[in-house]
Amino acid sequence: MNLKGQTKLPIPEPRRVDPQVLAHEIVERLTYRIGKNAAAAKPHDWLHAVILSIRDRVIDAWITSTQKTYEEEGRRVYYLSLEFLIGRLMRDAASNMEMLDDMQAALASLGVDIDIIAALEPDAALGNGGLGRLAACFMESMATTDVPAYGYGIRYVNGMFRQEISDGWQVELPETWLAHGNPWEFERREASYEIGFGGRVDPVESEDAGPHQMHWHPSERVIATPYDTPIAGWRGKRVNTLRLWQAQPIDPILLEKFNAGDHLGALAESNRAEALTRVLYPADSSAAGQELRLRQEYFFSSASLQDIVRRHLQYFGSILTLPDKAAIQLNDTHPAVAVAELMRILLDDHGLDFGEAWDITRRTFSYTNHTLLPEALESWPVPLFERLLPRHMQIVYAVNSRLLAEARKSGQFDDHGIGAISLIDEGGDRRVRMGNLAFAGSHSVNGVSALHTDLMKVTVFADLHNLYPTRINNKTNGVTFRRWLMQCNPGLFALIREAIGDRFMDDPEALRDLDPFADDSAFQEKFLGVKRANKVALSNILRQKVNARIDPGAMFDIQIKRIHEYKRQLLNIVEAVSLYDQIRSHPEKNWVPRVKLFGGKAASSYHNAKLIIKLAGDVARAVNHDPAVQGLLKLQFVPNYNVSLAEVMIPAADLSEQISTAGMEASGTGNMKFAVNGALTIGTLDGANVEMRDHVGEDNIIIFGLTAQEVNERRANGYNPREVIDQSRELSQALNAIASGVFSPDDPDRYKGLIQGIYDHDWFMLAADFDSYSAAQRNVDALWTDGALWAKKAIHNVARMGWFSSDRTIREYATDIWKIKP
Repeated sequence: MNLKGQTKLPIPEPRRVDPQVLAHEIVERLTYRIGKNAAAAKPHDWLHAVILSIRDRVIDAWITSTQKTYEEEGRRVYYLSLEFLIGRLMRDAASNMEMLDDMQAALASLGVDIDIIAALEPDAALGNGGLGRLAACFMESMATTDVPAYGYGIRYVNGMFRQEISDGWQVELPETWLAHGNPWEFERREASYEIGFGGRVDPVESEDAGPHQMHWHPSERVIATPYDTPIAGWRGKRVNTLRLWQAQPIDPILLEKFNAGDHLGALAESNRAEALTRVLYPADSSAAGQELRLRQEYFFSSASLQDIVRRHLQYFGSILTLPDKAAIQLNDTHPAVAVAELMRILLDDHGLDFGEAWDITRRTFSYTNHTLLPEALESWPVPLFERLLPRHMQIVYAVNSRLLAEARKSGQFDDHGIGAISLIDEGGDRRVRMGNLAFAGSHSVNGVSALHTDLMKVTVFADLHNLYPTRINNKTNGVTFRRWLMQCNPGLFALIREAIGDRFMDDPEALRDLDPFADDSAFQEKFLGVKRANKVALSNILRQKVNARIDPGAMFDIQIKRIHEYKRQLLNIVEAVSLYDQIRSHPEKNWVPRVKLFGGKAASSYHNAKLIIKLAGDVARAVNHDPAVQGLLKLQFVPNYNVSLAEVMIPAADLSEQISTAGMEASGTGNMKFAVNGALTIGTLDGANVEMRDHVGEDNIIIFGLTAQEVNERRANGYNPREVIDQSRELSQALNAIASGVFSPDDPDRYKGLIQGIYDHDWFMLAADFDSYSAAQRNVDALWTDGALWAKKAIHNVARMGWFSSDRTIREYATDIWKIKP
């Protein structure tokens, strides 16, 4: 049905926002939607009543935004991401709807503490690290900049996992974020779709069949049911939709089997379907795990494409105009199979010619690359892909044939170059390269920092870049300052407003007005007072959470991110061991008290990452119980790092560790959050650190280590880490202490393999960068002793971070890639 010309629907009148009205609404929702009176209500009941009150106002803006989008008949963005790490939404939505203060006052009049109930809201378990948090920032910024958008992902019932530390080891437990329901979401069963797997493919035998039209007969089907969450932009300008898919069986129970006594067998199909959306990133170390991951990626990509096409035809009629009305952004390679799925829809459901279908597909898709790590550019075994998605395998082969013919015709590639361009990796076991598929099927391919984009052109996509030299472009990441300054650091937010007014709330680059205050001693004192209060708050939380007693007067040196060898938590730990040894050996020196905090999850099948977590705990146990360093050095691993924990740890940080091997971090966004909250950065010239240095000034960031070019040169020229280690007494002693079992007397050989890897190849350049890193840390110590100078540099960081707002990033995407005027 084409809805052009439909009678305009009435829009609800804006609701009044004041504490008295809100208090009445909260009690009303408590009574009529939750079924409790105020006397019997438990804290979770109050939480849900508050969320429903906020949500009602968000819905008003949601309906207005949706109607406006259809009236304008413009292009809409569809953001496909396997992760959306949205965190808690209550404060976020209330702040963006400009009702947070009134809500706090309303609750106070009812005898309810907003902080207590806000802490009960679970973090939505929809992501793991920077990829998912970026997607969440982008959704909020798209709404803020008035870009009409849908986010598409998966509604993971049990998330990735809840991390506990038992005897120093990571233990993975299911996340139960939906235990009390999710009052933000709306189930939309009417927009469900069937998703197929396996089966066979037959030609369509009819006179009016398209030349490439086939009929896929899946052997297995599941239902994708959507759950919608409204995402409000700043000041409620626009509300967009986050649509998450959950898998359900076609038949919830096989009654014939059940009645025959096979009760487990009767539920087998239901369990198999529901397993699709149980867990984020199931371990792919087994064939079954690999299959589940591919099933997940196709499941959400297919459901999203069917939904996009259905909506487009409903409102615009012709499939041929899809690129004019839909801009589909692939967030990394996880949704890359959507390229083949759209081709299937165009060829088989609409009977288009192959060339026409490929033109529509390319003009519709754009792809964001987030990694230069070959193992993270997903590929799937051809036999698995062919068995699970037989029609899509045919399409991949057909696309590949055209792609390679185009490459050969250009005359600029030898056999090696042709092999690198191919969608099929023919080396060893044949595999489908999802990064190449995403690149070939998109009109735009962007990196997420200037360095990363430059490296893409000469590494992972060098040959494809030569074939399509205008396709790669840069869009440096950003973060939303509404959550990562205004909400998580109210003390600093209030201080900035007092100094420079409100303009930066709508124009983050107006933070630059704060720059002159960096030399103001009175402002410096207030600034350090805010930092001290944030450190006290974190210390109190850590005492409750992990029974750790931490001195707020010490330097808080924090590294919180996914545990991976390239992010080099191990370098941080080895330097801590060296520092520990120096303090013990030279107690007469005036050492700076330092607390080193770590947080992050290791992938369940990543042994070395788990070993690094264990090492952090082992070193912490030794250091923290040694009276020789009492009050001078303390280490603490904080379990189950998530968005809510980041919102407490980042404002309390003095020093931000951004120490990845140069050339391996695409961008990073934690670096931006720390800096805008007044932490100094110690880091390599990697990812967005390079651009941060350019913006904050090289005097206000501590840079160390090899550059990306130097790392590549060392690897190419036969780097010998043993020589480097032998020449560094501090490094050699620290590595020997770890390898010999000083920190693991119960299992002296525990870390031998981990340390041996540094001696043998040191792929992540820990030894190569150690001395430079250690020297930089001692420079940090010296700087810390001059409180006024430290404060000055930290204030300059806050003032000069405005460019790293995700609003700026989204405007660049909208203008350059999506062709939408924000």
